[in-house]
Amino acid sequence: MRYIVDHLPPGTTIKRQLLIANRTDEARRIDVYPAAASVDGSEFKFGEGRTANELTSWITLDKSAVEVGPWGEGRILATIKVPPPASRGERYGVIWASATSAPRDGGEITQIHRVGVRMYLDIGPGGEPVSDFSIGELRPARSPEGVPTVTAQVTNTGGRAIDLTGTVALTEGPADSRAGPFPVVQGVTLPPGGSGQVTARLPAELPNGPWKIEVNLESGLVKRSITAQIQFPDPGQVGERGSVISRMTSAWTVGAAIAGLLLLAGLAVLARRSRQSPRPPTGTPRERIPAGR
Repeated sequence: MRYIVDHLPPGTTIKRQLLIANRTDEARRIDVYPAAASVDGSEFKFGEGRTANELTSWITLDKSAVEVGPWGEGRILATIKVPPPASRGERYGVIWASATSAPRDGGEITQIHRVGVRMYLDIGPGGEPVSDFSIGELRPARSPEGVPTVTAQVTNTGGRAIDLTGTVALTEGPADSRAGPFPVVQGVTLPPGGSGQVTARLPAELPNGPWKIEVNLESGLVKRSITAQIQFPDPGQVGERGSVISRMTSAWTVGAAIAGLLLLAGLAVLARRSRQSPRPPTGTPRERIPAGR
């Protein structure tokens, strides 16, 4: 598990089991503890050491440490209890698994290795806020060393923090060449309403173009794509903004929209039928008109 993501009404209690794996040839003592985190700018930032925040005060672990043998595994049960008076909003934290290595012979430096599970908890009554984002300007560039990059501006238009991953692919280049897909830089986290950038680095031998570029980004089940025409500049320069050809949404989003339209159409038909065939007042039978009258 890499994340704990949930929407919880105040007064709710949830439990999550965490698996800790030792991938070394030595037995390890693994310390486990919650700590604070925040979303600042376009980064998910961890607090120093065991820094606490409101979310960590809601977390109880059934063990503070586990002894794990070589190539062994251990389990920790985390209980998160949201107090009834908790205010609306999103909270961030991390549950760390930390191991300490003794200094090497003659050394004085102790190494601390830790991995963690991020927590994104939205607190409030009702259903979970919608997650969504939009892709804006695309800008090609080349470093002074000649490495091409493409940067996409992204805005979180939903009510939950998002972690963006994705790929970039190039087609219709010189001599109808293709390249990619190439991954975008990882680790971009945006709070609701926040904006940031994701960047893909491409091979230095890539010609300037022009190219047709497709950028595919996702955060969980939310997927967005944009297609544009770009031209890479010479080394050390930033190119012109990409000319957008199309924007696409995920199949899930399109399906939901179609379902909504069908529902509205069905309601319209029912309403029309209702108007065309009014029911007679209660207790008043319809008059039968004899033939030829």
